[in-house]
Amino acid sequence: MYRMAVPLALAALLAGCGQSAELKPRAGQQLPAAPYGRDDRPGANQLLAPRTQDMPQRSDELRSRSEDRQDDPFDLPPQG
Repeated sequence: MYRMAVPLALAALLAGCGQSAELKPRAGQQLPAAPYGRDDRPGANQLLAPRTQDMPQRSDELRSRSEDRQDDPFDLPPQG
């Protein structure tokens, strides 16, 4: 048990120490070109930030009480 606990603890410590500095492209490489119709080139943090369209909100209404289901014309018994 102890033999597995030490490597797991070390792995957890290494996973928690990430770099929190400004993101920059590698040497000799550039960020992607500016999107069509935009004059400025977005930075790395802007490219990594999710847009509203990428995080849709729930739009369906939850049922607050049970209701009888309507007949489904496509709910057919198996053939055979």
